[in-house]
This record gives sequence, C-alpha cells and structure tokens, in this order.
Amino acid sequence: FAIFVGAITALAAWEWANLSGFVSPQARVTYAAVIAGLLVLSEGLSIVSLMLPAMLWWFAACVLVMTYPSTVASWRSPWFKLLIGVLVLVPFWKALVFVRNATLMPLPELSSLWLILYMLLLVWAADVGAYFSGKAWGKRKLAPNVSPGKSWAGAWGGVASSVILALVASFWLGLSTKDTAVLLCASVFTAAISIMGDLAESMFKRQRGIKDSSQLLPGHGGVLDRIDSLTAAVPVFVSILLIIGWL
Repeated sequence: FAIFVGAITALAAWEWANLSGFVSPQARVTYAAVIAGLLVLSEGLSIVSLMLPAMLWWFAACVLVMTYPSTVASWRSPWFKLLIGVLVLVPFWKALVFVRNATLMPLPELSSLWLILYMLLLVWAADVGAYFSGKAWGKRKLAPNVSPGKSWAGAWGGVASSVILALVASFWLGLSTKDTAVLLCASVFTAAISIMGDLAESMFKRQRGIKDSSQLLPGHGGVLDRIDSLTAAVPVFVSILLIIGWL
C-alpha cells in the first residue's frame, strides 16, 4: 500500500515541478526522486510532526487563494513552490499510510480500509454536491480570480453532501449521538478544506499559465488534477481524528 501510494505521490511530484516552473525532464525527475526519498525518510518521523506543518500550510493556502493575485509575490519563487510541494505531498502520503495501519478507537474492530474509503467518499461527495448545486444556483463566485466556475452555492452544496454522507455512515456504523456529532463536524471541515485543495492547485496552474498539471491521464489531465482535493482532505481529516483521540 505504501509503495502504491508512494508511486502516485512521485508522479504528482513530477507534475508539481512543472507547476513550480521547472520544465526540463531532468529537473522534474529529480524532484520526483527527492520527494520519493523524503517519503522513505518520513517513515522515521511521528505522524504529528508532519500533520502540524500540513495543517499550517492549508490554513495559509486558504488566505492565498482568497487574496489571489495580490499575494502572488509571497510565493512566486519557483524554489519556494517546490517547498510548498513538500508540504502538500509528503504529509498526504504519510497520513494515508498511517491510517492503513491505524485503529479507529470508537470501532476498533473496523478495518482501516473502511476509513480510507470514507475519506475518498467524503471528497467525492463534496465534489459531486458542489458541481450540481453550483450548476443549479451558483451565481456568487467563490474565488473568481482563481476558478471562475466555482461558486458559494457549490461550496455549500459540497458541505451539505458531506453532512449526508456522515449521517449515513454514522447510522450504518451504529455510532452514538456524541460520536455522530463529532464525525459530522470533522466531515464538514474536511469537505471545506478539500474544496480549498482544488482551488489551491488551480491557483498554481493559473499563475503558471497551464490548464492541466500534465497529460498523464488522457482526457482527465494529470495525477495532481485527480488528487488535489485529497492532498488537502486526507492530512486534515487525519489531524482532526488524532486531536479528538479517534486514532
């Protein structure tokens, strides 16, 4: 599992180098190799030591997205964007691998694979809810300078979808009222951050002047285009579960 997710992360790093302004094949492969090496090294680090900088970055990303393009000068440097790539990709891998071997305290008999599936479903539900509600009622734009297609109605629709998913999961798992409320709060916050992950990548692509992170997936863009929301949602959701003592 660690190798599989690591391969996906390395491909995303190859694309991130281009987002950062390093277009030569040698530079992109080198950055992917550096990220792969950091993944190996991160196995010796505690989960908390990587989730903290990830959380700080995603809070900063919210500010940068909402203030784009006036704050571009603060992160325009290609080398600084490579550093941001480390904060995005390494915690994403670490969090997924950690969850694969973790125990969910309210339900210790539950396989960790179900928790991974829930994180995926949470992001997908937010995407689907945002798409349909945005199409139906989206007038006021969420971040027009970054992604003109995203609206506040879409964001609320994504959050509403996460609430429905959390309620269904709680009912299916037989969670108590207290645990259901906790899962609801964690899911809503994570869904909101997942939308920000999508916007953050859009911000980098817009500044770079490209439409897709790559053409590795014909018709779907690149790997980053598929996992951008997950790179934000997974570390944040895992951090919340660690804080409340569920992992």
